[in-house]
Amino acid sequence: MKRLAQVLTASSLLLFAETAISDAKVDAEILMNSALPSAEKMLSEHGEFYPFGEAMKPDGQIVSVGAAGESDQPPSQELIDILKVTFREAAAAGEYKATAVVFDILTIPPGETEKVDAIAIALDHVDNYSVVVIFPYSIDGKSVTLYAPFGQKGDGDIF
Repeated sequence: MKRLAQVLTASSLLLFAETAISDAKVDAEILMNSALPSAEKMLSEHGEFYPFGEAMKPDGQIVSVGAAGESDQPPSQELIDILKVTFREAAAAGEYKATAVVFDILTIPPGETEKVDAIAIALDHVDNYSVVVIFPYSIDGKSVTLYAPFGQKGDGDIF
């Protein structure tokens, strides 16, 4: 009987871990799906966008987060760094359970040989989930076309 209790406890922990990762992934996908249209809109209206962020509060509410640099046209990396510091501070205070930093990059998609423009969404979750989802795109006039996204492990540097 004691052995059965140990097995059940181990199974319960495994189920809890899988549920936490699953919930983290679902939260990250919700956040990503909230942020992506904003990036697409800015691309269609302006052909570019400054890095921006979105965050999910513990109750599931999503908020937009912007950053301002030292100059009128700050380098993207400066804004990304400001967003990450802002998110780390808020995460440490328990204000967010998931964050998304959205920025424009040049990348070589899997199976390709040339760099293309892409929207990168760096997603981090309090439950130790971190991924960067990359959406290659092209712009024809004011029309933005997204291509098959791909992902890579994130830095996990917010939580």
